[in-house]
Amino acid sequence: MVERITSAQNPKVKELLALQEKSRLRRERGLFVVEGRRELEHCLAAGFTIDTIFYCPSIYGTVLPRVGGGCGLQGAENFTPPGECSLQPTATSDLATAVLGTKPEGVWHAGCIPPKGSDSLQPAYRTPSGVRIIEVTPELYGKIAYRGGTEGIMAEVRARDLTLEDLRLRPEPLVVVLESVEKPGNLGAVLRSADAAGADAVIVCDPLTDLYNPNLIRSSLGGIFTVPCVATDSPSAIAWLKKQGIRILTAQLQDSVWYYDSDMKGGTAIVIGTESTGLTQQWREAADEHIRIPMLGRLDSLNASVSAAILLFEAVRQRNA
Repeated sequence: MVERITSAQNPKVKELLALQEKSRLRRERGLFVVEGRRELEHCLAAGFTIDTIFYCPSIYGTVLPRVGGGCGLQGAENFTPPGECSLQPTATSDLATAVLGTKPEGVWHAGCIPPKGSDSLQPAYRTPSGVRIIEVTPELYGKIAYRGGTEGIMAEVRARDLTLEDLRLRPEPLVVVLESVEKPGNLGAVLRSADAAGADAVIVCDPLTDLYNPNLIRSSLGGIFTVPCVATDSPSAIAWLKKQGIRILTAQLQDSVWYYDSDMKGGTAIVIGTESTGLTQQWREAADEHIRIPMLGRLDSLNASVSAAILLFEAVRQRNA
């Protein structure tokens, strides 16, 4: 059954809003919020478990691009004429199939025009066991959505925290390490670059933000799900990298070589500190090599996510040369 909620005072809605705002509650409940079709698709592909779905049919059924043939999930400009909806899922990424349930039989996807004689646009799905589905009004969705333009769907998802021992690395891995990252947007941007560069993992040491912060998920465009990300302390990360035989390259101005003169073709960990204080001494001493990016202006630092992107793609350049 699909529940319907119209009031922002509903306890379930209040819980959703609290999960978005409070990291302590996210830890206590073991839940976090994912908003938007693309992010949810990446989340599902990574094997996370959905607890509760909130969706607005009038938004969800009109702003999504058509997926393959048949019904799919289509925009108003691509609607299926009456009687022509095949009701067949057409792609494994079809969110209605992956999240809202198995292949529907005798029911209509949100956004489809029902055949003549049907008086209801109410979607119905055979949902995965244990998943709670809640329909909300456009007005309520506008209040609970963390940002606009998220296709009318969001979900509470069960947290799954990786450890260093959970990581499965390819030969000659490429890893990004961030020490004491504070801004969720910076970490999200690093995850996007790590995904683009095909990095094996991102290790966040002594983090000052949790990995399921809504701003992080948003800024990473779902990269938190596409790149394995582990939160740990610096001594543990250093010991693990040494054990794996991965060279540690620390980005710093002092006692360093130009980054393009450093060999990144083998197993490499690129380590970046905070913009204000840089890396702590423990990382400087653990490094196999210190590297720096040329700074030709008056400022002496780049945004951490920009530095990560430059160094990651130098590794890509060397490996593809």
